Amino acid sequence: MRNLIALAGVALLAGCSALPDISYEPQYHNPFPQLHRIAILPFANLSENPYVDGEKVALAYYNELQQIPGFEVMPIGVVKRRLEAMQLEPDEATDFQRIAQQLNVDAVIIGAVTDYTPYYPPRLGLAVRWYAANRGFHPIPPGYGLPWGTPEEEYIPERLVHEAEFALAREQLATQTPQSPETHRQLAEQQTVSATSADECVPDALAMSEGLPPNWPDPSGLIPPEPSAEPPPYRPQYEPIIRHTRTYNGHDEDFTSRLADYYYFRDDARFGGWQSYLQRSDDFIRFCCYLHLTETLAARGGTREPRVVWRWPISRYER
Repeated sequence: MRNLIALAGVALLAGCSALPDISYEPQYHNPFPQLHRIAILPFANLSENPYVDGEKVALAYYNELQQIPGFEVMPIGVVKRRLEAMQLEPDEATDFQRIAQQLNVDAVIIGAVTDYTPYYPPRLGLAVRWYAANRGFHPIPPGYGLPWGTPEEEYIPERLVHEAEFALAREQLATQTPQSPETHRQLAEQQTVSATSADECVPDALAMSEGLPPNWPDPSGLIPPEPSAEPPPYRPQYEPIIRHTRTYNGHDEDFTSRLADYYYFRDDARFGGWQSYLQRSDDFIRFCCYLHLTETLAARGGTREPRVVWRWPISRYER
């Protein structure tokens, strides 16, 4: 005990230079075991800047996704050659689920640059969608897989809580929006198909008894269900299973704070510090792709315990 007190006293006398800098590096993983093999298509340019290279943006997204444990990402060059061999020029009318099947991957990621300026403060808008090869996989909303209803719920970041609540409210309000006769007929046909499954008849009856529409989104849907003895009925759908759209601005305080952390944990020896990332377009685009991807995963249960990083001042080793 006396020795510990003496060591503490020496550390205090030596000043801050004798103490390590302790930081916590965020860790992410693939929260979707059924989505392991991924292909990323070249991004489209929907911005007013005609010089955006969609392939370069897709490559930046590829590099960040490949670093997330649990994903196996097809190289961009291979994807391009496969598309050329299939004589495909993807557009909004493309069946991306079919492309995923032809590429033999679990999902394809399509993206678009919605806004871009390389001049300070730089700005980049990204809209990304994931399409599953299996048409039976249904959308994964923000908030799915987070520890709702457990003691860990209080540690869910407020930003993710708001995003999940907003997504749920949007789906609930969609059931209350007046529909055209044609849309109403299509919804009725879909509900008729769904009612053929005995597993879905019970929730529909419960919704009707509570005065809610049959397609009312249930908040409990954010919690993964328990395993069942039989696989669920096959109900094909044709929408992306994941959507995420954001615009990043180089003078936003939260953005620059996260950029400083990103730079710190990468030991980038180039001159200029994290501020230089705002001046180098390639670095800025890659960091935006990192933010976009990690936000997508974090909102759906893709975070792990942060890694504790201890760094001693360089002066400690100088003699």
